Amino acid sequence: MITFERHPDQYRHWMLTFDGAIARLSMRVDIDGGLLGDYELKLNSYDIGVDIELADAVRRIRFEHPEVRCVVLDSAIAGVFCAGANIRMLAGATHAHKVNFCKFTNETRLEIEEASANSGLRFLAAINGACSGGGYELALACDHLLLIDDRSSSVSLPEVPLLGVLPGTGGLTRLTDKRHVRKDHADVFATKSEGIQGADAIAWKLIDEVAPPSTFDDAVTARSAALAATSDREPNAEPLILTPIDRTITESAIAYEFVAAELDRGASTVAITVTASADPHWALAAARELDDLLCHLRFNEPLLGTITLHTRGIATDVLVHDEALANPSSHAQRETSLLWKRVLSRLDLTARTLFAIIDPGSCFVGVLAELALAADRSYMLDGIFEDDDQPLPEAELHLTVVSSGTMPMANGLTRLQSRFWGDDAALATANGAIGSPTVAAKALELGLVTFAPDDLDWDDEVRLAIEERASYSPDALTGMEANHRFAGPETMATKIFSRLSAWQNWIFIRPNASGPDGALQRYGSGSRPSYDHNRT
Repeated sequence: MITFERHPDQYRHWMLTFDGAIARLSMRVDIDGGLLGDYELKLNSYDIGVDIELADAVRRIRFEHPEVRCVVLDSAIAGVFCAGANIRMLAGATHAHKVNFCKFTNETRLEIEEASANSGLRFLAAINGACSGGGYELALACDHLLLIDDRSSSVSLPEVPLLGVLPGTGGLTRLTDKRHVRKDHADVFATKSEGIQGADAIAWKLIDEVAPPSTFDDAVTARSAALAATSDREPNAEPLILTPIDRTITESAIAYEFVAAELDRGASTVAITVTASADPHWALAAARELDDLLCHLRFNEPLLGTITLHTRGIATDVLVHDEALANPSSHAQRETSLLWKRVLSRLDLTARTLFAIIDPGSCFVGVLAELALAADRSYMLDGIFEDDDQPLPEAELHLTVVSSGTMPMANGLTRLQSRFWGDDAALATANGAIGSPTVAAKALELGLVTFAPDDLDWDDEVRLAIEERASYSPDALTGMEANHRFAGPETMATKIFSRLSAWQNWIFIRPNASGPDGALQRYGSGSRPSYDHNRT
């Protein structure tokens, strides 16, 4: 089982140090520290374990070190920055793991970019050696790329010529959409396995700066100080310590303090319930717990294809946190709000069916209402359960200002805008419901829910919907859901994830990449891959 919680004291692959406003995150991958099998992590190549530590480090810097204004990413191994994803790991991994691995690594890189855009935390890639594949993609996530000019170090994306696959964590998209590399230059670069060095890399916008070995350290110091000077972080803000997550896992359930999951393996479903609380630490704790659960389900429970989303609690308990999430005014509030944004985005990008179940006792309020808006379908009980001895009050859906722009999706739109894309009148009417609790009949009229069965039909409608979903091809569902969830404009993020859910899915399972004579299997063997040259 893969777990996703780490602490700097446990890192095997990264060294994290602090010097005032500058943090240094140095990659020193333990060659024998592979998480999943018998492969060596040579030349700072990485697997999911390496990236889980990176994700933890970035998040801890954001929350626990408000004094840090710039993070220097470099290597502690002479002559090599990072060789990218480990090829032996990819060759031996299941298809599902390869795709989820690429998705997780890209979510981490997007978090780096978000930390720069929204948290004032700048990132400097101090590329002090050969930088290829996923290593260059990690550098691409940074604000500034400084390459050592030693006549041997280069940057490269060699996946197409050497491995028969695509750069899996957004490399191609970042070339054109972020760094504005011309498409002809990008074409040459992505098929030039040895990469590009020095001044040529600057001319093609692949990096920002070079420095010779004799002055490289001085250049890193000067550039990190310059980047730190552009930050708006509050150096005297109170740190927000990320305490260990308390989690219990059994064969049929996963339980946290505020989040729980019931696993029904026979029905291929998992019911996730988030419980509201007025506790001051609820917003941070619930976000971290939900994030941990979503990662766990992705990697460890591939057969649970449908997620039903439930909430429990009292509306006022969520509203206590609403203003801080919508309009954060402190370091702690800003980072907690941004964490909820990232967790909801991870939910949007999860390749599982999402059904929201809104019944009496539910608490789809404020940030928790975003769970219902993220769902592929929503079922809201019209009325109460008549046969209950002590029936709970009628369910309500309560949108707040959080739904008006605080938590945008990967396409840059709110979930309401995505829901009503192209129908401005319906969007305006739905926005009119913000601030007021809405019962089932009204929510259905406004288009905020999909179905509103009464007590008589409730059990059958929900059951049949779940059973029907389990009968479909999960491959087709993944493609369908990814298309429906992201209406409207393309962004760098939606381009990246559409390639992961479609192109990369397809390319990874083709024999040219993964077959017995494919590039992943032949890599390093001394024999060339054998390609089927038919184009589809």
